[in-house]
Amino acid sequence: MASGQQEQFPPQNKQYSQPGKEYLMDPRPQFATQDYTPSNKLQGKVALVTGGDSGIGRAVCNYFALEGATVAFTYVKGPEDIDAEETLEILRKAKTPDAKDPMATAADLGFEENCKRVVDEVMEAYGKIDVLVNNAAVQYEGSIEEIYEQKLERVFRINIFSQFYMSKYALRHMKEGSSIINTTSVNAYIGYAKLLDYTATKGAIVGFTRALALQVLDKGIRVNAVAPGPIWTPLQAASLTEEEITQFGLEVPMKRAGQPFEVAPCYVFLACNYCSSYISGQVLHPNGCKIVNG
Repeated sequence: MASGQQEQFPPQNKQYSQPGKEYLMDPRPQFATQDYTPSNKLQGKVALVTGGDSGIGRAVCNYFALEGATVAFTYVKGPEDIDAEETLEILRKAKTPDAKDPMATAADLGFEENCKRVVDEVMEAYGKIDVLVNNAAVQYEGSIEEIYEQKLERVFRINIFSQFYMSKYALRHMKEGSSIINTTSVNAYIGYAKLLDYTATKGAIVGFTRALALQVLDKGIRVNAVAPGPIWTPLQAASLTEEEITQFGLEVPMKRAGQPFEVAPCYVFLACNYCSSYISGQVLHPNGCKIVNG
């Protein structure tokens, strides 16, 4: 599945609000592959994934569970109820015998008190947090003339403020060997004209990752990021035009969009101490051979 011209994605049922809904998409994003062989890389760990109900977050939750982790994830109550229940069922089937049952927590992560509550609930349920994945995000197309204060603040609250808040409260409970993994984007490196505010948040995440990695280094906690390229997720279905969807992914050298299951192993690698113990402050780039620097 490395390269080659993909069949064009068909126009999607119009989703008029975010977050996007995976259950409405056709074709559905692929969160798993039979070719993946787990090997207990995260046995005994507790992982918390924001935006884990769909897209890349769902694939990460699934692979973490397959690797032996107990998994908790956040979602948006109402719009993401169906996706969250589907993901819980996936995790129940994927979990290993010694892992605890998965949990889903509804929260608007744009506000500090909600992030604290999520961490408190996970600590109450499982007693620890070993891996935090800051993955929740929104994006809206438009020119700089169409950006207004409320919208700009909302994008920054969900995409980057939440990463500060979630990390702040999770770090109070993390011990040596723990890991934080932030989802940024290829757009932080190459820019994207129609996603100005989104791209700005993703650039901020790169800087946040590098600085936080240095700040917690002496605690034995690693902080890294993943910068996906064009991946078929509900974020695209809820924000792109019909024409953009039919051409989605064709701009990268591999000439196709990626699937969530192709990104999730990056998170497994960064969460696993014996795989990535000498890696912190870095960014992995699953982006279809789009060459980036910096």
